[in-house]
Amino acid sequence: MPETKILYNPGHTACGGCGQAIAARLVIEAAGENTIIVNNTGCLEVFTTKYPESAWGVPFIHSLFENAGAVASGVESALKFLGKKEGTNVIAQAGDGGTADIGLQALSGMWERGHDILSVCYDNEAYMNTGIQRSGLTPFDSNTTTSPTGKESFGNPKMKKPVPEIARAHGIPYVATASVAFVRDLQNKVKKAISIKGPKYIQIHVPCPLGWRHEGAQTVTVARAAIETGLYPIFEYVNGELAGVQKIKPKPVEEYLKLQGRFKHLLKAPEQIKKIQEIADNNIKKYGLKLEA
Repeated sequence: MPETKILYNPGHTACGGCGQAIAARLVIEAAGENTIIVNNTGCLEVFTTKYPESAWGVPFIHSLFENAGAVASGVESALKFLGKKEGTNVIAQAGDGGTADIGLQALSGMWERGHDILSVCYDNEAYMNTGIQRSGLTPFDSNTTTSPTGKESFGNPKMKKPVPEIARAHGIPYVATASVAFVRDLQNKVKKAISIKGPKYIQIHVPCPLGWRHEGAQTVTVARAAIETGLYPIFEYVNGELAGVQKIKPKPVEEYLKLQGRFKHLLKAPEQIKKIQEIADNNIKKYGLKLEA
């Protein structure tokens, strides 16, 4: 039997139970060894590529915080010019800050130009690498170091930025969400995405034990609860049309909130929990998530 090449090696320095580390391994294993990774600054870049070592068994390019989309566009264009693009996957990946905020302009240009690149967002819902600051994908009422709780605030006052809808508005052929709680679904979506020509976007929910304040062993449990309550809908769009959703028997949002220290302040604030329940209910209605008897 030929030896299987390891594409994502152990020994990196991620926190125990890091959802992003789990997701990154699942993504590259699904994409395969004929892949070039372009990665924004962030947790994943830091804990997998500390000089002089690398956890990656594929070419890996660290760009700046804001420009993985631009660098990946150059890589894809160069491969086409050299006649080597066929059979080679290019992935531009980043955390939520490098996707929804700092890197959004470069991604928008990449999507608009129509590059054959898969964009992956590892959504841990804050700037975890630099101190758990709020990002555009931080959920409503979450406690972060830049949106602290107290007498004047219940935490982050903004809703999550709808990046999948922003990507879809660019007219790209494939947009999906996924979660580390559902391995087969995540890897099937990566394989489907790279089989489609043109720009693709997958946003993956990845719990962060440090920033979310839960035990590392609870990562998958927390991730699953986000989906089961409707707070993180799992869906895919193909050519602008909703092609599939993960159906659920909705659970109260408290089942998700109580698992994490970042929402601890809400457990005695029923009026705020009601607002979060409305967010979940709107997701369930919008995407048709409820599993009917």
